[in-house]
Amino acid sequence: MRSDLPLTVYFDASCGLCHTEMLNIKAHDAKGYLHLVDCSAPGFDDTPFLPDGITHADMMERLHVRDNQGAWIKGAPAMELIYRTAGMQRMARLWEPGTLLGKFYPWIARHRHALSLTGIPCIFTLCCKYTGWRTYRRTRKCQHGKCSN
Repeated sequence: MRSDLPLTVYFDASCGLCHTEMLNIKAHDAKGYLHLVDCSAPGFDDTPFLPDGITHADMMERLHVRDNQGAWIKGAPAMELIYRTAGMQRMARLWEPGTLLGKFYPWIARHRHALSLTGIPCIFTLCCKYTGWRTYRRTRKCQHGKCSN
């Protein structure tokens, strides 16, 4: 296990897009490395994060991830890390620096509630299911320490 795992993911569950995506990712987190925290929940307390300069408003503006060493990862790099941690490498690549989603993350975060009203959450669900199916197929091919094509 990497020394920076597990990860705590602070996300806006009041956003349909965010909620759907995080639940899909968590469904693929077979090793339990991701701990999801709804920072939109009534009574969410940002007091422990204020010394790091992280406020509730910051967390509601974009995704925040904290590793077990206390380091913060935010925005598109956080998305990439979450997908990689859940073993969804293909989805992680979509969020790498320089990719379309990586570049447009600030716009996506700003308009996430409007985007939630479109079919985009369904697209993420289908992509996650496809990625999970491919991983399952690959795992089934690799048995007894040997992989077949």
